[in-house]
Amino acid sequence: LLFFIDIPFLGDKFLLALFISGTLNIIATILYMKAIKYSDLSATVPMITFTPLFLLLTSPLIVGELPSIFGLVGVMLIVFGSYALNIKQMHEGYLAPFKALLKESGPKLMLLVAFIWSVSSNFDKIGVQNSSPIFWVVAINIFIATVMFPIALYKSQKNTQQIFGCYKTLFPIGLFSALVSVFQMTAISLTLVAYVISIKRTSVIMSVLFGYFIFKEKDIKEKIIGSIIMVIGV
Repeated sequence: LLFFIDIPFLGDKFLLALFISGTLNIIATILYMKAIKYSDLSATVPMITFTPLFLLLTSPLIVGELPSIFGLVGVMLIVFGSYALNIKQMHEGYLAPFKALLKESGPKLMLLVAFIWSVSSNFDKIGVQNSSPIFWVVAINIFIATVMFPIALYKSQKNTQQIFGCYKTLFPIGLFSALVSVFQMTAISLTLVAYVISIKRTSVIMSVLFGYFIFKEKDIKEKIIGSIIMVIGV
């Protein structure tokens, strides 16, 4: 209902942002899946945390946003804390993902994904500024789904039937993903992109708590340290 009430005038900036952000997100999604397929999660996932760091370079160039000194320090702390608690194999050290960059394709692809997201997030802001958060969420997801659907069918012809059997799982995933998108785009319209994406990365703190209390995961002390660093950054 909000979508139909709040239909804006679609100018050239909106259409350009839609095409660029949509295309980049499709490429990033495919590369993301390839990265976690080729390498261990412990070597690939920490690379995502560098998106806010890349935003400190891309945001000034694309949307003219530059954080204050305190904001810059906060972003750096969130990146460092997120990187620290994402490393599952603590015995290999904090530089393990960087070492993996030299010999594995997965971390290289994930670092490229982090950079692509740092670009697409800025075009998300341009899209929101030239429409509205809800309209942009609907438009960008329709664009991505329209292009990805034939690709998915072509690559997964043998597994198509499994999709229809998983609707109970897919529905809550889709619902919460939609809410995430709406809240993220609303936040982007209110403040700097680098701040929004940095705060978004603090979701890993909840993952740490869920992992400990629900799945009884170990190494909680090391992960709490990384979480505290992120909170200080916030």
